[in-house]
Amino acid sequence: MSNLQCFPRAQAQGDRSQAPSVAVGQSIESWFEKTVSQHVDLYQWLHTHPEVSLQEKETATKLAEVWRAAGLDVTQGVGGHGIVGILKNGPGPVVMLRTDLDALPVEERTGLPYASTAKVELPDGSQSGVMHACGHDLHMTCVTAAGRFLADHRDAWSGTLMLIGQPAEERGLGAKAMLDDGLFQRFPKPDFALALHVESATPAGTVSLRSGYMLANVDSVDIVVRGKGGHGAAPDTTVDPIVQAAELVLSLQGIVAREVKPTEPAVVTVGAIHGGTKHNIIGETCQLQLTVRSYSQEVRDKVLGAIRRRAEGIAKAWGAPPPDISLSEGTPALKNDEGLTERMRAMLTAMLGSDRVVQAEQVMGGEDFSQYGLAGVPISMIRLGVIAPERLAKYTKLGATPPSLHSPEFYPDLDGSLATGVLTLSIGALELMPPTR
Repeated sequence: MSNLQCFPRAQAQGDRSQAPSVAVGQSIESWFEKTVSQHVDLYQWLHTHPEVSLQEKETATKLAEVWRAAGLDVTQGVGGHGIVGILKNGPGPVVMLRTDLDALPVEERTGLPYASTAKVELPDGSQSGVMHACGHDLHMTCVTAAGRFLADHRDAWSGTLMLIGQPAEERGLGAKAMLDDGLFQRFPKPDFALALHVESATPAGTVSLRSGYMLANVDSVDIVVRGKGGHGAAPDTTVDPIVQAAELVLSLQGIVAREVKPTEPAVVTVGAIHGGTKHNIIGETCQLQLTVRSYSQEVRDKVLGAIRRRAEGIAKAWGAPPPDISLSEGTPALKNDEGLTERMRAMLTAMLGSDRVVQAEQVMGGEDFSQYGLAGVPISMIRLGVIAPERLAKYTKLGATPPSLHSPEFYPDLDGSLATGVLTLSIGALELMPPTR
């Protein structure tokens, strides 16, 4: 299972002046080879015991148990089911390694022997399967293994290691909840923070980085268009909210096309529209649900303001009551610290080789790891390739794309990806917390 080709012989690669010694990399390799079964066991346990956002009690308890066994001082119940593990090891920087805890209400269809059979009751009373369709089980395993390695090799670094198990990432709530619960007042404020996130179409054994904006602001907008109901055969006696909504859907498409600077990324998507009850009835309301994506705060404010202006303007034009407009699930854009990210890029290139360290693309997904950056901590999220090259080749041959994150068929190949994730976080922490001389 260890598949050690994921630990390339780095001494032939690049400039080593900014990276830990080859001996350190070999030490991680040797340690991983001896302990790999522990990490695989933990991964499989986490995979078969997924819990959705705000319900991660069993997951948090499991990680807290493992972290305590490794020698960390662990506090549970931070911002909900969040956990914090602290390992003090002399003077030096505070380095935070963060993982997310939550899974998704998705019925697993991977066919894995350890596939999840967990169920959850949804707010509408229906049941759904639950699975780690976004790789958080692998994130937890990599952070835990890196913490174990650092705890076993305290002579190799000096400072304070801080492991964070964060709830409710999928709803964009967990980071803010932990910060609001005094995360950086009750515990040391980090000098640096690192996190991993899996990629669904990148070869296992590779990592990708990007300075600056990498993930988007995410806002959910709910609009209730209001009208005056009546008979479908007498529309002149009504104010039709469905016609208003149809006009609004088309009008919203002009915001990005005509109000946002062409070089600034933005997305306005109407994901749901609900109105009416019967063929010959004009109802009182029509509901729209939007997702809005952007990078800069200026574009974010402009797009949200334009949505409100257009919705209210259409209602006024139809002589209708003003619409109800509400925002929820807002997540700020993730902006990787340039100095930290480029330091990690140089170190990883020296350790892994330039062919395994690539430039990450900007995407319009969201991640509340961004909240720690807004709280004043230099952050860098590193994307981790998790699909075996032979599996990628198979999809290419079939003319298909690999299952995306959040798909019921998504799963990472542990060979290559697990070891690379552990190496990345371990070496990153060692780079940021050199031993005192």
